[in-house]
Amino acid sequence: MNFAFLNSAGFILNHYLGSQMLKVKNLDIQFLNKEDKSWFKAVSNVNFGIEKGKVLGIVGESGSGKSVTSFSIMRLHDPQGTKIEGNIDFEHINLLSLSAEEIRKYRGNKIAMIFQEPMTSLNPVFTCGYQVKEAIMLHQNVNKHIAKEKTIALFKEVQLPRPEQIFDSYPHQLSGGQKQRVMIAMALSCNPELLIADEPTTALDVTVQQTILQLLLKLKEERGMAMIFISHDLAVISEIADEVAVMYKGQIVEQGAAATLFNTPQHPYTKGLLACRPSPQRLLKKLPVVADFLNDNKDTALAHLLEVNSYTSAEIAQRRDQLYSQPPLLQVKQLCTWYPVNKGLFGKTNSYVKAVDDISFDVFPGETLGLVGESGCGKTTLGRSILRLVEPTSGQLLFDGTDLGSLNTTTLRKMRKDIQIIFQDPYSSLNPRLTVGNALMEPLQVHGMFENNEQRRAHVLNLLKRVDLKPEYFNRYPHEFSGGQRQRIVIARALALQPRFIICDESVSALDVSVQAQVLNLLRELQQEFGLTYIFISHDLAVVKHISDRMLVMNKGKIEEQGFPEDIYHNPLADYTKRLIAAIPGNRALG
Repeated sequence: MNFAFLNSAGFILNHYLGSQMLKVKNLDIQFLNKEDKSWFKAVSNVNFGIEKGKVLGIVGESGSGKSVTSFSIMRLHDPQGTKIEGNIDFEHINLLSLSAEEIRKYRGNKIAMIFQEPMTSLNPVFTCGYQVKEAIMLHQNVNKHIAKEKTIALFKEVQLPRPEQIFDSYPHQLSGGQKQRVMIAMALSCNPELLIADEPTTALDVTVQQTILQLLLKLKEERGMAMIFISHDLAVISEIADEVAVMYKGQIVEQGAAATLFNTPQHPYTKGLLACRPSPQRLLKKLPVVADFLNDNKDTALAHLLEVNSYTSAEIAQRRDQLYSQPPLLQVKQLCTWYPVNKGLFGKTNSYVKAVDDISFDVFPGETLGLVGESGCGKTTLGRSILRLVEPTSGQLLFDGTDLGSLNTTTLRKMRKDIQIIFQDPYSSLNPRLTVGNALMEPLQVHGMFENNEQRRAHVLNLLKRVDLKPEYFNRYPHEFSGGQRQRIVIARALALQPRFIICDESVSALDVSVQAQVLNLLRELQQEFGLTYIFISHDLAVVKHISDRMLVMNKGKIEEQGFPEDIYHNPLADYTKRLIAAIPGNRALG
């Protein structure tokens, strides 16, 4: 049965009978390949509409065509390398028929956009206030004094603290959530009728994400705007959208009312997106992935997966008995990492930022200890302090009985062979000038592992195969890979030295939910195969609960509470933990 056709036809018929602000009809988008001059079709036969005051959610993985589609509404594609066919009717005007000069009257004034990464969207050399003020003066006939007043009023409307101070602040001086609020203020500066939000909460903490979603809904209601909200996460879409369109390989495969789509999804791809995100309500050995739902034998495969995939109480008890009957591999005792911030007379420090403040815990061989908290809580500093990438102020670190704090640089470098880290951004942690093969061979050469480069190459090829990458990737560069592939490369590099202990620092936070599921499954498989011990750091409590044996909740440099994941999730003791749980997207809509 052609679910895409049925859903698309029903959606279009229902909405074209009503009054719609925007109608996208038979949209095709092609891009020119400059190397061989061929054309690649990125979007094919896309149809949707949106009414005033409503929110349309467009969801899909990276490369599905969702951002490409939204850019076409704003006419932001390079006209020399893009072919766009079909109709994009905004208030009965086909935007594709307008000249470059005419479309400028719509951008900002009637249709505005919030881009995915605010740090790259804001100019680092101008203050935040100047950039919003400039947009107001460009589109409205007002002087700079009135524009400043309007900017500060907008900063108040988007609930920025100290709006007058932020007016004079530069982007790098603000948190991620504050930068996103500046971008929202800029998008609202000319009172648009349609707001397009392209992945506006992807890299934010769940609590900050929740406040941004609530803010967008509040502004939408107060201003009577329509909104297109783009995300790779159906759980996030469930929090904000009235209607949902699911995109896969450049096409809309399913669309309809949000409640109907989430409760009774029809297309296998939609079912896959819903299933592959870790749910705090269930404890699975292995997360389903989208491929499980798209395979020819998907019904048989899924039935088997669900049958054998849940942990029993006896299995959990047996694993815990095995883990905690051993002496700990890592002991952290009263660890402090403080940064001096204010210096008084004669340069004497009189105050500190206590990033890690008197923290103690143990990690046992083969265990995954989850570390969860918002940005700024100290969890990344804690991970780096353990490795002595950041020198602790005080406390003790014992790894397999060895005091890491007492080691000199040479001995510590040798010890780091056993303790590795997977950083948050795989692209910035890979040298763009080194091929993947050389990047993986380099630590083997530094530590003198294997007798020659031929043996090292063989070891690297085995590693690539183990993380589901092809041997021919050995000679490719990092920019030639997707985000999920780069994360697998970084995991392979962490495994290259055959470590015993790995710190995973936000290693899945920027990935599509389907790719995230694959990486989480891979980490668990590698742990079982190589006997690895993990500290898994994340701001996403649902992800930490899925992969961890025990959890620590951090806030303002201290441990708020610790224990088994199900105990913390179902019976949280700290108010801070309760807020983290309440902020998990989809808790209400998806159950």
